[in-house]
Amino acid sequence: MEIKVMANILEVNDKFAAQVNARLAEHGIFALNLMGAPGCGKTLLLEKTIAALKSELNIAIIEGDLYTDKDAQRIEQPGVQVVQINTVGGCHLDANMVNIALDHLELTGLDLLIIENVGNLVCPAEFNIGEQACVTVLSITEGEDKPRKYPLIFFKAQAIVINKTDLLPFTDFNLESAINDLTAINSAAELITVSCRTGDGLNQWYDWLRKRAKKQARC
Repeated sequence: MEIKVMANILEVNDKFAAQVNARLAEHGIFALNLMGAPGCGKTLLLEKTIAALKSELNIAIIEGDLYTDKDAQRIEQPGVQVVQINTVGGCHLDANMVNIALDHLELTGLDLLIIENVGNLVCPAEFNIGEQACVTVLSITEGEDKPRKYPLIFFKAQAIVINKTDLLPFTDFNLESAINDLTAINSAAELITVSCRTGDGLNQWYDWLRKRAKKQARC
């Protein structure tokens, strides 16, 4: 009986995800589902991305969090639309939440929608929210064993950002081992090593976003 209930939940979610995807496609919007553990640097990556690309792309953010709007306040800037979703303890966003959030955004003319999911390495990977791509952030401070312990969230990603590389000299994180594990789990994903604090590697991330946003606009 429990398996049947779970199947129904996923089936309903997939229907809403299809609606979200269709609405985004209608407007030529590239949307990505940004996932990762709490503290991996997702919000700082968003801040850097908005600052670097808002002059060339019309960007909006859907900010998922358990209770607060602290991250939404951090990234809210003139010219960038931000919608906050509080899950009130829920460990992930679902497609219906995103569908409702789209009602609060001006979609016409939008190029790029980034949906920052709730910080968690498990549940966000299990729910399609209508995105065109998933991106998973792994930080040096989490340890290189996380890809092997939580493979699904890395398997689903089209790009994997390894953040906080400026801290490598101060930890025992084995970058080569982490990259080998990530490649074994998902050889198709683009691996991007960055330090959001120093800016190292971020140009590769910006280029990855630009190419996909322009490709989606042509579809």
